[in-house]
Order: sequence, then C-alpha cells, then structure tokens
Amino acid sequence: MIALLLAPLLLPCAAPLLARRVLDRCPPVAALWILSVSALLLAAGTVAALGTLALTGLLDIPAFAALGELVHPLRTAPERLVLPLAALAAALLILATLALGHSVVRQAARLRTARSQADRRPAAGDLCVVDSPHPDAYALPGRPHRIVVTTAMLRSLDAREREALFAHERAHNAGGHHYFLAAAELAAHCHPALRPVREDIRLAAERVADEAAATSVGDRGLTARAIARAALAAHTAHTSRSTVTPAATTGPVPRRVTALLRPARAPRAASWIAVPLAVCALLSCGAAGTGALHVHQDVEVAQGETGP
Repeated sequence: MIALLLAPLLLPCAAPLLARRVLDRCPPVAALWILSVSALLLAAGTVAALGTLALTGLLDIPAFAALGELVHPLRTAPERLVLPLAALAAALLILATLALGHSVVRQAARLRTARSQADRRPAAGDLCVVDSPHPDAYALPGRPHRIVVTTAMLRSLDAREREALFAHERAHNAGGHHYFLAAAELAAHCHPALRPVREDIRLAAERVADEAAATSVGDRGLTARAIARAALAAHTAHTSRSTVTPAATTGPVPRRVTALLRPARAPRAASWIAVPLAVCALLSCGAAGTGALHVHQDVEVAQGETGP
C-alpha cells in the first residue's frame, strides 16, 4: 500500500520533460488542453496520496483510532515507517494549503484592483484605455471581459500593430485562458515538479492567442512584430498583474516570435508524444485511488465491519 501511495508523489517528476515535448510537437490548442488536464490529474493524485498517508498515520494513534471506532489495529506497514511518512505528508499538505490560500488571496486582490480601475474608465466596446506612463496590455477576466491597455503601450505601437495586439488579448478572453492559468497555478502549489509545467501552460496559452491573432489580422509577420515591440516596451515596466491574467508581453517572447515567423502548420491531431504524459497522469490517479481504496478496506476490517 505504501508503494502505491508513493507512486503519485514520484510520477510528477517526469512531467516537466514530457510537457516540454508536448509543447514542442503538438498544436498550441491541443498542447494547452493536454498540459492543463495532465497537470490537474497529477496534482489530484499527489493530494490524494498525501491525504491517505496522513490519515493512515493518524489512525495508528490511539486517540484517533478511538474516534474512528477502530476495534482492531489498523493493518498497515510498521509504525516506524508509517508514522514518519504520515507526519511528513500532513506537513506537506498544510504547507501547500497555506501557500495556495495566500496565493488565492493575493491574486483575488489584484484582480479586484484591476477590475475596479477598469470599471472607473469609459470603455469602447471591450477596450479600456488606462492613462499610465508604463506600457502594458492584458486580458481582464470576469464579466464583462475587458482588454486593458495603457496609453504608453498605445504610443509604442502603430495602428496595425495595435490591431494585432488587441486580437491577441481578445483571443485570451474568448478562449477562457484564465481558467487554464488558474489550473496551472493550482497544480504548481500541489507538487514542486509541476512548477515548470505551469510555465509551459502559460506559454501554450500565449501561443494559442498568437496564432488566433495572426489569423485575425491575416499577417503572421505583423503579429510577430507587434508582440515583439509590445514586449520590448513593457520589459522595464513594473506590473502587479495577477498570474491568472494573460498578457501578450509574458512568456519567452523570442520563442513565440520565432514560431510566428514560420509558416503555419496544417492542423493535426496531437501526436503520440502526448501519450507518455497522459499515462503518467492516469497512473498517478490510479495508484492514489487504489491506495485509498486499500486503506478504506483496512479501516472497515479494523472497525469489525468485515472479517480479517
């Protein structure tokens, strides 16, 4: 049982390498979905395994065994192995919960600030212009969707480049990319190995918006130039945007520009390279679920509900 519960804690370590290959080989939309779903499954497996390990250790303590109405000892590995693992699992769960809670509070505050600033200014459709000397532009989630751009950013681009930038940000809102970024943030707080995957998910979201903007304006070179100039203008500007707020100036911009300057690849299904990552995610959830089921059965036996 212990081996089953350790597997979901080790499998995410393979995710960064596999995620990078998915991002390189698959179309951006497919990569975004594959990476996001896989990261969530790996995070779920991690949390389930840690929770089961912590519960197993608690039920080895007489006071908690009495609360669980155990009339027989719980059949687990030796206490000298179970109790340290359970204590470590409980500590990791508490730390992850506190870090995630702090992040949620911080990001929510930043989103409220951005929304209140946008709502105080007149909007032209979904476009909201903020008077600021700092070049910035981003897609603001919520209802209604807004594209926020500063006057300094508008001055940094010509008319056609602005059109490409706006198309990029509209693609973020239309695709609900803030949900993918929130999923990436959640997964990254559940397992340290999923933090590089969070960056890959952010890059995939930007690549999806890049391609949508290029299609909208009908010029890949123009889109690449607009993104490069916007990023160059914004690179020295301090921003307190939420990490779940997508923006054209984030991520590895040179890599995105290089992709845009290549001819568009014909749409195709995700390649086989996604299979190993999917297998890792499914194995993680399967192992965590099987381990939890074994613990549940052991608890029933200890409660005298089934025969030993």
